[in-house]
Amino acid sequence: MTRDYSKFLPPNMKGAASTRPLSTLETLGWQPYFAQQISVDELAETPPVRVVQVHRNALHVVGDGIDEAIPPQSDVTVGDWLLLDRGHPKSGRVLDRKSLVKRRAPGTDRQVQLIAANIDTAFVVTSCNQDFNIARLERYIALAFEADITPVVVITKSDLASDTQNYVDEAQSISEIVSVVALDARGDEPQVKLAQWCKPGKTVAFLGSSGVGKSTLANALSGTQMIETQAIREDDAKGRHTTTSRQLHFVPDGCIVLDTPGMRELQLTDAASGIDDVFADIHSLSTQCRFKDCQHMTEPGCAVLEAIENGEIDGARLGRWRKLIAEEAFNSSSLAERRSKDKAFGKLVRRITKQQAKRG
Repeated sequence: MTRDYSKFLPPNMKGAASTRPLSTLETLGWQPYFAQQISVDELAETPPVRVVQVHRNALHVVGDGIDEAIPPQSDVTVGDWLLLDRGHPKSGRVLDRKSLVKRRAPGTDRQVQLIAANIDTAFVVTSCNQDFNIARLERYIALAFEADITPVVVITKSDLASDTQNYVDEAQSISEIVSVVALDARGDEPQVKLAQWCKPGKTVAFLGSSGVGKSTLANALSGTQMIETQAIREDDAKGRHTTTSRQLHFVPDGCIVLDTPGMRELQLTDAASGIDDVFADIHSLSTQCRFKDCQHMTEPGCAVLEAIENGEIDGARLGRWRKLIAEEAFNSSSLAERRSKDKAFGKLVRRITKQQAKRG
């Protein structure tokens, strides 16, 4: 199946948007994709609400004339749309997601952690200092591609760098279909340079390490200080955790902003397609290798190794690709095995329960 890469292009390259006033739900991110999943009767009986924050013991939801806390549900994350059942608030139906950002949760049990749902654009934020890391950017972009979210690399602290263009060029080398923007997060530049992705009713997320300016960017878009910020440690450019939870913020007459805590560890899982999209050059060449199972190590007739010898591909890029492919395969296979074991265990429990019922 051929992927439609036009979805990752800036909005101004896809035609003019409608200028009609948005409804209350549309200002919260409601789109035809969600509307087609419910009937008129359901719309009246169980109004749609959006999860703007997940607490330990409650979900904060908002809708048309609704702003309240309801009991939590499993596998519900920030950005989800669900149908609010007043009589049974714990059983409201979660609508199919347009996009979902997830990662392998820290730890050894291979759990999947849901980061956010129904995001339109992911601003992958880095800075012109020691935080800039091409391998980390590739991970975030693969995460966005896999989720069918438009990724945009945002390079902050441009005012502190003597040559910002080097950072832009290196980030742009990751993928030709990913936009790269360099700016000073503290001024008016975010509102101007990110405007094409931050239309009213659109949901954008800031992803990246601590201290790169995610919260500062979110404040700049809103024109307020709705999110607390802190300075980085100047000795090593390390950031301090300012944002401690994921929460949707609504910009007046504008987009919906998700500010996220910095993620020290971003382990990819179920993201093979996203990795292929990031390394489209290597993926395309691999189809030309003599052997279908070519590992691009020492095999004869390897089109990828030949491209490296000719200087068409950087050997370090191939090494990063190998690492991500191996990591993703390990995490995904571990999850598949765990699910298989859980299914087998469930069958065993049900069989024993039936046997005990017959004996009784």
